Amino acid sequence: MGWRDRFLQWKHELIAKPGFQRWAARFPLTRNLSNRRASDLFNIAAGFVYSQVLAAVVELDLLNTLRDGPAGVEDLARRCGLTDEAMLCLLRAAASLELLSERGEQRFGLGDLGAAMLGNPGVTAMVRHHQTLYRDLLDPVQVLRREQPTALAAFWPYAVGVEGDITPYSELMSASQSLVATDILDCLPMHKAEHLWDIAGGDGSFIHSALSRAPDLKATVMDLPGVAELAQKRLADAGLTARAQAVSGDMFCSPLQGATALQGATALQGVTAPADNANTPTPNFGAPDLVTLVRIVHDHDDAEVMMLFRALRQSMRPDARLVIAEPMADTPGAEAMGHAYFGLYLRAMGSGRPRTAGEIRAMLQEAGFRRSQELRTARPLMVRVILAHP
Repeated sequence: MGWRDRFLQWKHELIAKPGFQRWAARFPLTRNLSNRRASDLFNIAAGFVYSQVLAAVVELDLLNTLRDGPAGVEDLARRCGLTDEAMLCLLRAAASLELLSERGEQRFGLGDLGAAMLGNPGVTAMVRHHQTLYRDLLDPVQVLRREQPTALAAFWPYAVGVEGDITPYSELMSASQSLVATDILDCLPMHKAEHLWDIAGGDGSFIHSALSRAPDLKATVMDLPGVAELAQKRLADAGLTARAQAVSGDMFCSPLQGATALQGATALQGVTAPADNANTPTPNFGAPDLVTLVRIVHDHDDAEVMMLFRALRQSMRPDARLVIAEPMADTPGAEAMGHAYFGLYLRAMGSGRPRTAGEIRAMLQEAGFRRSQELRTARPLMVRVILAHP
């Protein structure tokens, strides 16, 4: 045991003593620190309750109700179908979390965090989705051991290699895409791109945002067959089919090919190519010079990620660029989000793990990418971006 371990062992044995805790809570030089640590520990224990206060606010649509100004307890109780007493309990709880603010005389309006949520509808979609995660986390040890199928694995069927309903997760990804698309595109030199290829890009929300930034850009979104159909419809509805296309394929084997490469290459995705896709030509915008993986890498285990990176390295143009954009572990100021939130979330999902930017860059180097760099984003808590060159 090294000197640091011995010091921490002594320190933690001292902190664990009830007598020392009582002394530290009274002594002027340690009182504030002691109280802060006690508060931190309580907030960890109470975190689930706080999240359920937020869930109740979302379920009762309180933020939209108060968008135009404050209202009284009686009025809000009538709208929400609660007693005045129950309504006041929720309102005060939400105000303590800064979702709402108390305006006096039992009147409540928006708080700073509630107002911020109104500007980010994707947050509301994630709050609703979290009820699925929380059902699994009623037994966190079972999630860690993966003893039984989880509700989250059923929600993301591709993560465990099975077929399933694509609608729920496609809608969630679309709703939450706005949270990150702006930050990603703000840090990319889009004026240099001619053809963007978005791998596992869902219903095309990201390329829709990219096309609005660059009028000369062409774009392709690739995903599973059913998801690609949703993307093609969205692109058609937006009048973008002259500049954008949706193709289906297997990102692990043929990441930069469309439906014509789908035959016999879908085992890892757990899907079967539709027969009529076998001879469907892929519209030709030329080889992509910008390839994006938006919130994809952390969904997959290391072996699959390396398979994807190697396939991309072999198939990308020498002058092309690869963009990896997602929340990453060890983000300064958001360390708990990486290993605690995403660690347990991905464990329940059944695939993937949170990775640091350094881990991702090391995997890119191992796959043969000659260099990579991290680009600065406005909100690294939400998304960080790595740019790699083959």
